[in-house]
Amino acid sequence: MRAGRHALCVLVGVLTCGSAAAQQRPLVTEDPEPIGAGRVLIEGGIAYSQDEKYTVSGLEGNLWRIPTLGVSVGISSIAELQFDGAIFDHLSIERRKSAPLSDLVTVTGDTTHDVEDLVIATKIRLRAEGPGHPALGLRFATRLPNATNESGLGIDTTDFFASLLVGKTVQSVRIVGNIGLGILQDPTVGHAQNDVLTYGVSFARALTDRAELVGEVNGRVSTRSGPPFPGTETRSLLTLGGRYTRNAIRFDVGFSFGLTTIDPTIGFSGGFTYVFNAFTIP
Repeated sequence: MRAGRHALCVLVGVLTCGSAAAQQRPLVTEDPEPIGAGRVLIEGGIAYSQDEKYTVSGLEGNLWRIPTLGVSVGISSIAELQFDGAIFDHLSIERRKSAPLSDLVTVTGDTTHDVEDLVIATKIRLRAEGPGHPALGLRFATRLPNATNESGLGIDTTDFFASLLVGKTVQSVRIVGNIGLGILQDPTVGHAQNDVLTYGVSFARALTDRAELVGEVNGRVSTRSGPPFPGTETRSLLTLGGRYTRNAIRFDVGFSFGLTTIDPTIGFSGGFTYVFNAFTIP
C-alpha cells in the first residue's frame, strides 16, 4: 500500500475550535494541527490519473487507485500516528519504454496491478496557532516497499521524509505550507541515494459553514548535480477541489494537473473523511 497520504479535517473546526483542525483531503500538504488526543480519523476514496509514468519499469498508462485508505490516531493532544496507502492499484498500460529495471517486469498483457507502498508517519505540533503567529509542526514519514518490481508499479526501496509544517487561518482562509527533506534510495543499485527538497503550499477557503474551495501545489525537487536516479526525479502537481461537510462526514473531490513532463497530465479523486472519539488518554 503506497503513500501518498492525503490529509483531512474540517476548516470549520479550524475556525471555531482550533484543536479540531487537521489534515485535508483531497490535498496532501500536511496541516500542523493534529486530530486530538484519543481521536481516530478514517479516510477513503478513489483516485485516477491519466498518463502515469513509471520511469524505473518503463510502463506508462492510466492508473486507478481503489480504494485509497488512511488512518490517523491521536496519541496525545499534540501528536498523531498516520498510516496511508491503497489496496489496489490498476494500470492500463498504454506504452512500454526501455528503463533501468524493465527486464524485471513479468507482466505480459496490457494491464497490471499491485498494492501501494505503505506510508507510516508521525506528526507533532510544536506550537499552537496564536493571534500573531502560525501553528508549527514536524512530520516524519517512512515509505515501505510493498509494491513489487515485477508488477512494474513498485521500486522496492524504503524512503524517509522529514518536513516542517506551518499553518495559519486568516479570516475564512486556511493557509498551510510544508518544506522538508526526502531521502530516496536509488532503485537500480541500492547503495546510493538522492536527497530531494519536498514542498507544499495549500489553501482552504470557506464558502459556507459546510462548503470549502481548496487548492495546492505540492512536489519535490531533485538536489543532485547530475541527472536524478530513476524514480527520484523532480515532480509537482497542482490540485484544485472542494469539500462538503454533512454531519460527521466530510466529502471531497479534487482535480490534479501535472507540472513536469513525467507527472500525470490530469487526474481526479473523490472520497470522505470521518473523525470520532475512540479512547481516553490517561
